[in-house]
Amino acid sequence: MISYGFTKEVDIPFEETIELVTEELNKEDFGILTKIDVKDKFKEKLGIDFKKYVILGACNPPSAHKAILAEENIGLMLPCNVIVYEKGNKTKISIIKPTVAMSMINNEALKEIAEKIEKKLEDVIDAIN
Repeated sequence: MISYGFTKEVDIPFEETIELVTEELNKEDFGILTKIDVKDKFKEKLGIDFKKYVILGACNPPSAHKAILAEENIGLMLPCNVIVYEKGNKTKISIIKPTVAMSMINNEALKEIAEKIEKKLEDVIDAIN
């Protein structure tokens, strides 16, 4: 277990896992701002084959708005990253813990926002079986 994120291993095919993660994020009012297919980028830029590995940039607009009002430069830490990748014949999901990411910033309002978002993200990963 990593200290800076939530992780889960599932017996669900990779593409289906991405769909489930996206659905669960939507239920918690997150949208996907970015989708980086690491496998494709490594092939394109480095000429190497890599396992299926996708980084999703998830955003909860009301909370992002509050966070930016509380700390203008917090955009450097946004959006919340969610990764889905193959590990053997399993699929792994990892989601950043916002409280850990924001712990380097001394801003009490931001801490409260991070705690609320972290609970939503924990609910997302818990919902996927």
